[in-house]
Amino acid sequence: MIKEVIIVEGKNDIHAVKRAVDADCIATGGFALASHSLEKIAQAYIKRGIIILTDPDSAGERIRNFLSQRFPEAKHAFVPKEDAIAKNDIGIEQASSEAIRNALVKVRYLEWQPSGEFVWSDIMHYGLTGTQDASAKRAIVGAKLGIGYANAKTFLQRLNHYGVTRAEFEQAVQ
Repeated sequence: MIKEVIIVEGKNDIHAVKRAVDADCIATGGFALASHSLEKIAQAYIKRGIIILTDPDSAGERIRNFLSQRFPEAKHAFVPKEDAIAKNDIGIEQASSEAIRNALVKVRYLEWQPSGEFVWSDIMHYGLTGTQDASAKRAIVGAKLGIGYANAKTFLQRLNHYGVTRAEFEQAVQ
């Protein structure tokens, strides 16, 4: 049983998580978070802690950012985009149980004081921007590090905000 409560977007996401792990979940109901949903999330945050596991799409990222500001000590888990696509749909409900478990093993904290460990030249040096396959490389490295897929600018922010070490990064880009 996972101690923290896992925050997902919808009921089908809850079913997918419960197939993968023994955990309690709360659905946000999308970006229009109802006050009773926020209240439930707040109670879980205070009593047990929460893990934010939103869809790897722009709507999921907006929900993650909103919840991160409201619950700054929440943990974050990311299912890679390619592991969350089926039937022309993207989301946690489409992810395999293995993909969900892998994401939960790589849970990270959002650090409000960025480390500054990584700079734009790191992203360029390793071909994570400015090359034809940069997007695919970021997806692979993001999956290895447990920080998910993002455009180059957001990827750099995640490297510095989710406690990625230089050694972890260099191992992931190899």
